[in-house]
Amino acid sequence: MTMIDRRDFLKLAGLAGVTFVAGTGCAATGMGSSSDEFHFVQLSDTHWGFTGDAANPDAAGTLQKAVAAVNSLVEQPDFVVFTGDLTHNTDDPKERRRRLAQFKEIVSQLKVKNVRFMPGEHDGSLDKSAAYQELFGATHYTFNHKGVHFIALDNVSDPRGRLGEEQLQWLQADVKQQKTDTQIIVLTHRPLFDLYPQWDWATGDGKQAVDILLQHPKVSVFYGHIHQEHHFKTGHIDHHASKSLIFALPAPGSVPKRAAINWNPAMPYDGLGFREVEFDKSYANIEIKEYPVKRG
Repeated sequence: MTMIDRRDFLKLAGLAGVTFVAGTGCAATGMGSSSDEFHFVQLSDTHWGFTGDAANPDAAGTLQKAVAAVNSLVEQPDFVVFTGDLTHNTDDPKERRRRLAQFKEIVSQLKVKNVRFMPGEHDGSLDKSAAYQELFGATHYTFNHKGVHFIALDNVSDPRGRLGEEQLQWLQADVKQQKTDTQIIVLTHRPLFDLYPQWDWATGDGKQAVDILLQHPKVSVFYGHIHQEHHFKTGHIDHHASKSLIFALPAPGSVPKRAAINWNPAMPYDGLGFREVEFDKSYANIEIKEYPVKRG
């Protein structure tokens, strides 16, 4: 009898999207076991409250479709993380809270109840994430899952797009506490490296954060903000950007001005999606599957 693993089953079922495999820097030790594996789903830049038919005429329904898509995965993830810009920006504090509350209600329909959040600049730069914290709690924090250490960073609550000295010191202290064989996965909104500062695709003091993370041998970073898939490396650290669930943005510097890519009626939801991240300690890699948002 031929045995197939979960990855093969997803492919046979027609559910697997584009796959990217990144090494974690540790040595493979042979066949993995279920205790060595877990997977989570990253969704980003939902911008609840956004309106604009040119970019997404289904702006009021795309988030719900994404929730349904995650709920339909053959094997449910261990947890789900939203990497910022949960809502679209507004100058009205009451409207900001209303949008955050609506977003929270919609994603409460996820089957998986272990859901992690972090703010984006649309959620928090105007009030230093005060409204966000009322509904979702801390803007930066850590947690552990099956031997992997996760660090959620906040590079949006400061309107200058910086982490700040206090958070950098907190990061330094946390990284120092980790054993050298512990895999660290960093979750953040903006890129920590200077992807394209002219479009605000950077973190003001991101180099200091990267320098701290480079002190540890096994680090990967997952972020949002740029509304497209992107992979980059600083030293031994892999950085992976996620697509948006509301509208796509052009490649960095490819056009004179950053602007949402217009909706293509012939290919609805083109460029929108979410990802599943599978970590396998025995195979020494992180496997990323990109899923499109589909009509339905």
